Amino acid sequence: MAKTTTTAADLDTATIVERLAEEKDRLFKLRVQFATGTLENTAGLRTARKEIARYETELRAREIEAAEALAQEEKA
Repeated sequence: MAKTTTTAADLDTATIVERLAEEKDRLFKLRVQFATGTLENTAGLRTARKEIARYETELRAREIEAAEALAQEEKA
């Protein structure tokens, strides 16, 4: 059975924004656990930061793509 993965590019913008908010909340909770000394696996901090970066990068790429499309439309 093959495992299917969903990348940020496969998701619609609303879903990315929702997941971004969830990851930011998760990162906050992990930081609180780290500060209080109750965090058992510190790798979660890194993965949460990387997921946030992936979502923000995809949103920015879509923003740039939309701006370029608008600029091309205005030229025509």
